[in-house]
Amino acid sequence: MDITDTSGVLDEAFERLHAAGPERLGRLTNHAPMVAEALVARGRPDAVHRWLDLYEERLEEFPSAVAPVTDADWAGALGDPRRAADWIAYFGRALPEHGWRSVLATWWPRLLPGMYGGATHPVIRVGHAVRALLRSEASGPRLTELAHGLGYWAARHRPVAGITWFPGAPQAAASLQAVPPIRALEGGFPARLARVERLPVWAGDVTDPATARDRLTELVRAATHRYATHGHGDATMLVHAATAPSAVLRVLPVLPRDLWAPSLHAAWAATAAVTAMYAPAEAVPYVPPGRVAAGDVIECAVEHGDEHVIKFADTALDVADEAGEADGAYEADEAYEAEAGARAYAAVLRSIELSEPLA
Repeated sequence: MDITDTSGVLDEAFERLHAAGPERLGRLTNHAPMVAEALVARGRPDAVHRWLDLYEERLEEFPSAVAPVTDADWAGALGDPRRAADWIAYFGRALPEHGWRSVLATWWPRLLPGMYGGATHPVIRVGHAVRALLRSEASGPRLTELAHGLGYWAARHRPVAGITWFPGAPQAAASLQAVPPIRALEGGFPARLARVERLPVWAGDVTDPATARDRLTELVRAATHRYATHGHGDATMLVHAATAPSAVLRVLPVLPRDLWAPSLHAAWAATAAVTAMYAPAEAVPYVPPGRVAAGDVIECAVEHGDEHVIKFADTALDVADEAGEADGAYEADEAYEAEAGARAYAAVLRSIELSEPLA
């Protein structure tokens, strides 16, 4: 679905939200801009402000500045969450001056190794901001939203090293199945991430941009489908195994093609790590939901209200739309496309079952 926003609701929402910081309680992400963008993209601008009214109590004031980030000293501020305001101001200056596509092309390879920071939320916010810019002209609120997303990513930038890679399977789904869980499934995201030691390699030899795009599409599909049987490992965190690579996929069209393969590799590493960190002891049987329409899926998600459910539904709808488009044995196979869409919808319904509704 590709809906052009002519209502002005998304710009209104961004203006309303940019007085708030990217986090609350020093560690929890502000999801409101991402949800607003997803609702508008899925044809529900009418639900945006009503949802924001419910979520507003979770917002915190914009953080204080420390010192300006400059082109000469940015490396020293990278990964410092205290500098979030400084980073957002830096990108707020750079985007209108140099053009958002140019800035993104420069900073994407710098930020990509730190996808893990903020539990992958910063790259997801960037993906939503880029889609908003692609759907409409680069308004001030949309450029500011991209500045917030990039600034949050820079402040929370966190690379991971010391992982031992072993051969995986040719398919993304099989490689996800081969991901070994971390030795202790307890603690928050940073503590669990530090325990990720071994992951399978998947698509590691891909260098061709078009192939990288197809494999990234496959990864989003596999991670979305897997949630239906494994989401009970952690209803919230396992959503990111799908929504993080989905965000990367959304940004690919505006990146230089030589960045597509590195983007695939970084997205796989993040998805595999999240899978290892929140793996359930056992899968549960997958129960097809029967006939479920795309409109029903987004309506169920909106009614439930949880921010992760709405964003996951947004990704699942992409999966259903793109089923069968990647190269492979199932191309143009209508039966496979129908099954892929049904499994994506089932995953959303499962997330609704597992998640607490927004009160």
